[in-house]
Amino acid sequence: MDRQGSNRVDTATKGMSRRQMIGVLSILVTGVGCKGYQYGHIIKPDAPNLVGSHEAGAEVFDPLIDEVVAKLLASECDPQTELAVGPDGQPLKKAICFVGIENKSVEEIGDFKDQIYQQIDSKILEAKAFSPISRRMVDAALHETRLRPDSLYIPDNMRLFTAVLERQGQPVDYLLYATLTSGTTKRNNSTQRDYLLTLELVNVNTGVASKQSAEIRKGYHKSRVGSWWNYNPFASEQ
Repeated sequence: MDRQGSNRVDTATKGMSRRQMIGVLSILVTGVGCKGYQYGHIIKPDAPNLVGSHEAGAEVFDPLIDEVVAKLLASECDPQTELAVGPDGQPLKKAICFVGIENKSVEEIGDFKDQIYQQIDSKILEAKAFSPISRRMVDAALHETRLRPDSLYIPDNMRLFTAVLERQGQPVDYLLYATLTSGTTKRNNSTQRDYLLTLELVNVNTGVASKQSAEIRKGYHKSRVGSWWNYNPFASEQ
């Protein structure tokens, strides 16, 4: 092969190498993504919830709410007792005033606080024997009376608060409180957190309170094998 032919081959080889390098760099940039860009997708209704890697999310709160509301309303509803009927022929449901949620867990729950409130409120609305009082009316009554939710346990405060709601056309049968707590167990590079959601229902006429809770345990691990190593019965003890 003459010198000119050899030069042409070298040039073609170098050109191909450059193209290959550009292609590889393009793939790397596309795979890594550019700073400031974010991608999203619509999650199908039957898809599982994303499991949070550092704190609780929908995978914890959704089943907790479903379980504890069902348990509480079932304990207060006697299937043998028929509901009283109003002048319009419709059954008179017992009114529940959901006062608020107290977070005593180690985590900040952020926007999930309102999410939990709305989900519990919706579950009450679905019940045949109970109906929730509008949150806006509850907030307005708390503002007018200048009372905190936890101060409503005092009988005089409770009577003042319910009297304001009754003037608004919202008689109250029960006050509902929700409390979220957590307990943490650590083992080397793994952590177990027990989340407990408690609902307390107070009868405003008798002062009698009933309480139901639901619990979910969740593990957090700094390695992929952490879940297997700590919760597999065949794994060796550390």
